[in-house]
Amino acid sequence: MSGLLSSSIARKVSMALSAFFLMFFLLQHFAINITSVFSESAFNEISQFMGANPAVQFVLQPILIFGVVFHFVMGFILEIKNKKAQGVKYAMNNGNANSTWVSRNMIYSGLAILIFIIIHFIDFWFPEINTKFIQGDWSGMHNGELRFYHELQEKFVPLWRVALYSIAFVFLSLHLLHGFNSAFQSMGANNKYTNGLKTFGKWYAILIPAGFIFIAIFHHLTHS
Repeated sequence: MSGLLSSSIARKVSMALSAFFLMFFLLQHFAINITSVFSESAFNEISQFMGANPAVQFVLQPILIFGVVFHFVMGFILEIKNKKAQGVKYAMNNGNANSTWVSRNMIYSGLAILIFIIIHFIDFWFPEINTKFIQGDWSGMHNGELRFYHELQEKFVPLWRVALYSIAFVFLSLHLLHGFNSAFQSMGANNKYTNGLKTFGKWYAILIPAGFIFIAIFHHLTHS
């Protein structure tokens, strides 16, 4: 029994740690992307630095991909084990009384986010891999200028893509609203800072996805 409990705790802690890692990456990703709203040159320079930096490309990027895969796989494992453990009681559980809609549907918001990540890879990451590793072009240049800002704007010309991104970030916001506090609980955080962390998590879950939606709409409206 103790072994089973320890294994369950280990899975939850692992899930929480991967969640913290991905939330940190999301914040860093937003900090870079928001510069595109204020300065084309700054966004291009930061993107070129990140795109041509060996430490980012060959160390941090594989770690990030592993973190994404690990988090989703662990999430599905925990969901399956929770349903098996609850059995019949799970079906009879009064979910509305015992938990929020968001917490009961984390698996679905997670699936929506996973689909979005795949589309995002197709939009941005796969073309970068093709340019750098297949074509061998690490310059970041196109027609004598850094290409990143122009490529970003081009992606958000179609209204359907802006709508898709917006919907995906709404799902991300819902996922984070529960996931942020759940991660801290899994780590045993229960002290005088708990209420402050919950407040921070709520604002993080709302503002960061809203910021990404703003970026997509901004580039759709300002593209010339």
